[in-house]
Amino acid sequence: MKPTFLPGRNIAMKVPAHEYECTVAFYRDVLGFQQLESSEYSATETTRFAFGDKVLWIDSVETLSQSETWLEVTTDDIDAAAQYLAQHNITRRDEIELLPDDFHGFWIASPCNAIHLVTT
Repeated sequence: MKPTFLPGRNIAMKVPAHEYECTVAFYRDVLGFQQLESSEYSATETTRFAFGDKVLWIDSVETLSQSETWLEVTTDDIDAAAQYLAQHNITRRDEIELLPDDFHGFWIASPCNAIHLVTT
């Protein structure tokens, strides 16, 4: 049985460290987006903004040379989702960023290598 997949609330922009401050200033000062409190789930330097009904995470990443946008997808059954995606040859990317031990989710890459967090 196919699990249900829906867009999640989170969009993450992984930004090279040397562009982090000016990127945060763009969303905060130029566009005037509402900055949110920090999150317990962030292991890196992160700033969060309200982005309509979504949350935009700006993450500083030392090893990047250009920015990447990561998306969240929710599912009603994480185990069925993992099996279903594997059956469709979707690449798991759990090594891309460690998730907390108590977090129910995993990373995948779309066919064009866009990173997605699949979670309940």
